[in-house]
This record gives sequence, C-alpha cells and structure tokens, in this order.
Amino acid sequence: MGIGVAQWLSAADPEPWVVETSGSTGRPKRVVLPRASVLASVEASARRLGASGQWLLALPETYVAGLQVVCRSLVAGHEPVRLDDHPSLSAAAAAMTGEHRFVSLVPTQLHRLLDTDAEVLAGFHTILLGGGPIDRTLRERAAAAGVHVVATYGSAETAGGCVYDGLPLDGVGLAIGADGRVRISGPTLFAGYDGDPGLTAEVLVDGWFLTSDAGRLDEDGRLQVLGRLDDVVVTGGVNVPAPAVAARLREHPRVDQAEVLGVPDEEWGNRLVAFVVGAISLEDARAWVAQERPRSWAPRQLVVLDAIPLLANGKPDRLRLKELA
Repeated sequence: MGIGVAQWLSAADPEPWVVETSGSTGRPKRVVLPRASVLASVEASARRLGASGQWLLALPETYVAGLQVVCRSLVAGHEPVRLDDHPSLSAAAAAMTGEHRFVSLVPTQLHRLLDTDAEVLAGFHTILLGGGPIDRTLRERAAAAGVHVVATYGSAETAGGCVYDGLPLDGVGLAIGADGRVRISGPTLFAGYDGDPGLTAEVLVDGWFLTSDAGRLDEDGRLQVLGRLDDVVVTGGVNVPAPAVAARLREHPRVDQAEVLGVPDEEWGNRLVAFVVGAISLEDARAWVAQERPRSWAPRQLVVLDAIPLLANGKPDRLRLKELA
C-alpha cells in the first residue's frame, strides 16, 4: 500500500481514499476520506507534537490509523518501517534512519511491549496511543520507563486521532451535545459513507460529525470519553457505564486485561459480564469494583480468558466476547 499512498499524496486531483471501520459492533462502514482531510490531520498532528519524522508501522494499513502512519512518514520524507518485516521491535527500530521516530499503538500493544522492549520504546520521540480506553496505570508504567505517550481520540470519520491528551488539534471543533454525545468539526472530517447516504445524513449534521461516544469536558476543556453510547448498560433499572467498570477491574493487581459488556438477561434486563485475563474470582471482582464504585456496578458474571479476542486493528472483538458470555 505504501506505493499506492505515495502516488495518492502526489497526484494532481486524486479520488478520495476509502477505509473501512473495524466493525467491532456490527457491519463495517466504508469511510470516504478526501486527501485534504488526511493532510489536514497530518499537518495538525505534527504541529501538536512539535516535530515530524519517520514512523514505524505497527498497525494494519487497511485501517485509518495505519494509513495515517504511512502518510505522516511519507509527508516527512521517510518511508515507514514495517514492524512485521522485522523479527522484533528492536530490530525494526534499528532500521529506522529518521532523526525523530514515532509509532502508533493500541493499549494492548503498549502493555505487552513495556514488558519486553521498554528501553526501545523510550527511544521514540512520541508513542501515539489510541483505539480504546487507556488506563491510568498503563500511562504511569510508560512514564516510569521514560516512554513519552500521547493519548489520542478519533475515528476513521475524523481521519484518525484529532484530540490529543483531551485537547483538540488546531482547527478541530469539539462539543458535547445535549444527549451527551461527542461532536467533532473541522478540516479533518470525512466526506460521507460510501454507498450509504442515509447514514451519512444522520451523522454529518451542519458541519459536525456526531460520534457514537458519550463524553464530557472538564474545567480545562479537556475531553473525557465515557465510552460508547451503547456501552451504558441498563441492568436492574440502573445505568452502568461498562468502560468505567472495566477500568476499575484493570487496576486489580491480579488482572492483566479486562473488558465489560452487557448481555440480555431475563431477570436483570441486561447482566454485566466481565471478561478478564488474570487470577480472580467473581466474588473478588464484585468486591473490588464495589470498593470504589456503586455496588450496582459490580459484574454478575465473570469469564476468565487466556487473552481478550481482538480484531485486526487491535481493538477488542465485542461480538466474539458476547458469544463467549
């Protein structure tokens, strides 16, 4: 794809690039991205990071995060180095020739690489971290190892991450709707969904992209993403934000990974199910959550796994998790 992207970036008047969403909650969507939107994201990202340079490609090129890695590197004058072409992160990093080195990762990748290659990661100018909730403990581990992490928020519809550490990139508008939905505007927005004008009209309204996420802005104007709107599980008449429960479980000393979803239940309407990688019982999990959260937020089912099933882009496979419940 690298050659194709290079031609697309240099063409006189190219057709928009089309990327698919992950389809983590259903049918993937084909997102139409004009070159101007992608380049606006590339330029705004470099301004915010204070540098540009060579990028390590550690994510699939078919998704927007991988596309952006290739574009950022090519615009900076460097071919990206592909992690899959090398036996290890250290070998891939050694093959990089740029003065400044960058990489985009998802939380699962960072978690694993901090165990094996923390010194190598510390040699990168910045690690962009996106694609899912980022726990405080993970960022603390990275900081302790001298790894510079910037948390990103965005989607294919915004040409990738457009909010860095809670603050929108230059030119990006950020607002919270009356329904708590995160809304985004600015030059990085997509042109629509290929073959689906109806859905396009639903989410592109008056220059704003209406995301599927709930959020709030703190006193400093920083965005706090509370999770997908459909991540709020109504169980026993109580609204429970599943991502907050998962974040609490990940803080348990015997839990390496955790995801929380709601599944239909005759008694509760929906029951809260915790999927964990670690050595913990349901009783322990419920008590741990109830220490700092309402007792009604405690999971009613625990599924212990060897690993959280992931999609190709590193995000949890929510459909597979629901099957496992």
